Amino acid sequence: MRLIRQRRMVLDLLWSEGTHLSARDIFEKLNQRGRSIGHTSVYQNLEALQSAGVIECLDRASGRLYGYRNDPHSHITCMESGVIEDLDVELPAALLQDIEQRTGYRIESYTLQLSGRRAETTGGS
Repeated sequence: MRLIRQRRMVLDLLWSEGTHLSARDIFEKLNQRGRSIGHTSVYQNLEALQSAGVIECLDRASGRLYGYRNDPHSHITCMESGVIEDLDVELPAALLQDIEQRTGYRIESYTLQLSGRRAETTGGS
């Protein structure tokens, strides 16, 4: 894949933001930063980067979100703010074996989609 100027702009933004963004967010942030790019170019470059496995694409009810990571990882979504955080978690081997026995599938990879609210923190001990 050729890393043309517009793809580099999109990648640089995703890396610098370190979060999951919609195509509209990306378009607006790039243009706010003085990077002239059109809606169509944003969508085309996101599609190319995602198809090449360079970035991730999360399909949500509210639309697609794009992230800078392309390695296997999980996500936790805040039920109040909708913010999605990347999460590196490894399930215990015994749990994976139990799932394999129950389903008859050999698990080769997995991602978890978790949802929750930030726990209240209490002051001092």
